[in-house]
Amino acid sequence: MLPTGLPLGAAPRLDRPGPLRERVYEALLELITTRALQPGRHLVESELAGHLGVSRQPVREALQRLNTEGWVDLRPAQGAFVHEPTQEEAGQLLTVRTLLEAEAARLAAAHADEAGVEALRSLCARGEQAVAEDDADAALGLSAHFHAKIMELAGNAVLAGLAAQVDCRVRWYYSPVARQRVGQSWVEHRELTDAIAGHDQQRATRLMREHTEHTEHTGASRHERAQS
Repeated sequence: MLPTGLPLGAAPRLDRPGPLRERVYEALLELITTRALQPGRHLVESELAGHLGVSRQPVREALQRLNTEGWVDLRPAQGAFVHEPTQEEAGQLLTVRTLLEAEAARLAAAHADEAGVEALRSLCARGEQAVAEDDADAALGLSAHFHAKIMELAGNAVLAGLAAQVDCRVRWYYSPVARQRVGQSWVEHRELTDAIAGHDQQRATRLMREHTEHTEHTGASRHERAQS
């Protein structure tokens, strides 16, 4: 186990074949986005290299790339640290996500066929079952699939590409909040599915906007409590 607090077995050693530099980057990104490496954690090259079973060079290159993308902060004379997002930064990203997902919901309501609606209903049933079984990890994973399915039903590749760029970071920022809201989220998902099934574009847009804004408001309240 690393002194940084990385759980044992959180990331497998990487096999040598293939683009090692890319695979190290992907492994470290996964550790950050799943919060196995918490915001503010000191990232020591030698320790990460030993954990992944690689040399320090691909780790150094991955950290530089993660710094460019905003996942890692490189501090002079101190080293690399997992980025700690500010409330303002998180709010700005969620605002962008709200715009993209609201438009996706509108397009899905306009274009979704019976098979698409049935796929959403199936995801709702599985998500509600996960909530009933108190399986937050499964419920959150299914929630991601639900939003991805709406984006697919929207049928706009450019919109989907933009959403993918912000979605990973938004989920990272708001994962603690998402756990607090997991039950209510599936109530909102069911209402949204009904709007899409009824091809009610206006209602689908409004419900998706409210759904994402609820997450932001919960996050802001959590931040205020932490500061008090």
